Amino acid sequence: MDQDNDIARANRAKSGSPYLNSDQAAAYLKMSSRTFRRLRTSGKGPPFRRHNRPYLYHIDDLEAWSRDQSNRDFTK
Repeated sequence: MDQDNDIARANRAKSGSPYLNSDQAAAYLKMSSRTFRRLRTSGKGPPFRRHNRPYLYHIDDLEAWSRDQSNRDFTK
């Protein structure tokens, strides 16, 4: 099963980078860039990496974070 997951991840990487910048990640999650930045600043957003200057988000991290947030209220 892990091998299947590794193969799928490798195929995604071949077709393009699995990393998205902040605006792309916000669009991927169907939220505004402003809300996405606010979540990152408050420490409530998805995990990110900094390769040099930009914030980068791995698609797998975005999907996992989204699943974890499905029942949370961000208005508090």
